[in-house]
Amino acid sequence: MASTNSRDCIARFHSDVRAFAAAARRAAPGGAAAPPVPSCPGWSVSDLVVHLASVHRYVARLLRERLTEQPDHSDLSFLLLPADTDGWPHPDNAPNHAPLPETLLDWFMDGAAALEELFRSSAPDEPVWSWAPDRTAGFWMRIQAIEAAVHRWDAENATGTALPVAPALAADAVGQNFRVMAPFRRALRQAPPGSGECFRFRRTDGPDVWTVRFDGDTVLLGELAEEDGGPCDVELTGTASDLMLFLWQRIPAGRLAGVTGDRDVLDRWFTLVPPV
Repeated sequence: MASTNSRDCIARFHSDVRAFAAAARRAAPGGAAAPPVPSCPGWSVSDLVVHLASVHRYVARLLRERLTEQPDHSDLSFLLLPADTDGWPHPDNAPNHAPLPETLLDWFMDGAAALEELFRSSAPDEPVWSWAPDRTAGFWMRIQAIEAAVHRWDAENATGTALPVAPALAADAVGQNFRVMAPFRRALRQAPPGSGECFRFRRTDGPDVWTVRFDGDTVLLGELAEEDGGPCDVELTGTASDLMLFLWQRIPAGRLAGVTGDRDVLDRWFTLVPPV
């Protein structure tokens, strides 16, 4: 199955955070109002910048301090805000449509660069707290590459120019979604138990096939091509990027190359795997 190593994740992180910043600048040029982000309801591009920059600095704190326990959420000193935050959006006022301050983008880029440097200087197997069973620096390298790609797509989509996610990273993200995100989201949102619903995701730009079955509180995943011939309720086909974007609720199923099977079962996907 497709997989990205830590070096690949860092390279994708580097590329997508820069593309994200460029898209944010294009979205609000010359003091124009920050537009809404259709794929993140209730947020403008400015709010999206604040969100991703804050996440970067949170993860940087975990890596820099080698934390193996969850830090105190009331301590926001890790944000390292500059002295001048005039005109910055406030999360409580989202969506913030005021012009995007250049100082905010500078703060974003400084934080992204610091996190990338920590990724490069950390061993992937170094113990670091995370919300997942995998509590290593390598987990954060992978999840932040994925998050950078998704939010780069969000920022580009706000101006109608969204490019696909890189195929290898997208395929890795699809598998990660089933193995890590789906169980986490089900537990966090207390999703209803499954009753045998079976979904197949078939990649059109590579050999990958994922078969996902919900059995009570368990998410069962088959990832081998020889396992793809059995019965399933719904089959979705598309590029790795499109399958990833569907799973992250960025595009509807109708945007995929094909959907066959029971549409009522398909409509249950985001009940079985609730959004966070």
